[in-house]
Amino acid sequence: MSDPKQNQVDIISVAKAAGVSASTVSRYFNHPELVKLVTRRRIETAVRKQGYIRNRAAQTIHGIRSGTIGVIVPTLDHAIFAEVVQSFSDTVAEHGFTILLASHGYDQQREYAILRKMLEHRVDGIVLTGLDHDEAVFKLIDSQSIPSILMWNYSDDAHYPSIGSDNTSAGSMIAEHLLSQGHRDIACMFPPTCGNDRAQARLLAVTKTLADAGVAVPDHWQLTTVYSISDSKRDTVDLLARSKRPTAIICGNDILATGALYGAAAAGLTVPDDISITGIGDFKGSAEIEPALTTVRIPAKRIGREAGLALSSAIINTGSETVGLHCKPTLMIRSSSKPLMDA
Repeated sequence: MSDPKQNQVDIISVAKAAGVSASTVSRYFNHPELVKLVTRRRIETAVRKQGYIRNRAAQTIHGIRSGTIGVIVPTLDHAIFAEVVQSFSDTVAEHGFTILLASHGYDQQREYAILRKMLEHRVDGIVLTGLDHDEAVFKLIDSQSIPSILMWNYSDDAHYPSIGSDNTSAGSMIAEHLLSQGHRDIACMFPPTCGNDRAQARLLAVTKTLADAGVAVPDHWQLTTVYSISDSKRDTVDLLARSKRPTAIICGNDILATGALYGAAAAGLTVPDDISITGIGDFKGSAEIEPALTTVRIPAKRIGREAGLALSSAIINTGSETVGLHCKPTLMIRSSSKPLMDA
């Protein structure tokens, strides 16, 4: 039987296989941006063939970067954060980083526990979703002096640089759109806002915009529905079974809006002839649903890429200043809504 220790591959054997120096291999792992692309590819090939695994624990003890970035999102269900995380991951990979991804289920205490574990693994940077977090989370990150970004939401006075969209603007946009179409009997379907500053900002903006136009949403038309197509379908069916029904439904995201479209069909109604339905997000598939969903686009891919570029730069260029960025939302008018006078 062969001795596993004798078969272990070290950085010297990788360097010989790639035809470069050991210091170049080390630079490839720790500062890939300083290594020419053709050389990186030779080293990648050698690493694969040799089966080399570097000892990150030993490296981080000596202050060398781990090459990982911790990304914490509220949920991995549906497509809500899939695009932004994929775009972020692709971008940081170009700079030699991989991500450690975890979700906290909208539980701030759980977020704190996840953050501690990521910091114990010596990640080089941290990405949090949204602006509102437990004060202990901010204190923990501050104590480590680690580059950090708040992704998905934008505010110019956030605790850390934020890269994302203004959800208040998104909520106002969709409400103004339906008002401009003549709708006044408008229902709202939003996810629980506890621990979800995105939903809270959108809902407050929608209700304020409607109120400013003299439109009050009755309590029984204000629905709180979890992120679930089946639940939003059920709640829509119940809503539309009432003796008086709204002419439009504003949903806090496209997941709920998709369920609302199914619910309207199950109730025997046609969208948008009988009722208009709108969302917020413009997730993958929202334009291909039948009818195509009127929504507000949160530019997920751009947010992910800009956040990836900013955090990679902050890690590589120690001491550099990271600046927040507002990726503006855009109203996408499609066939799930129409002017009331044409109904």
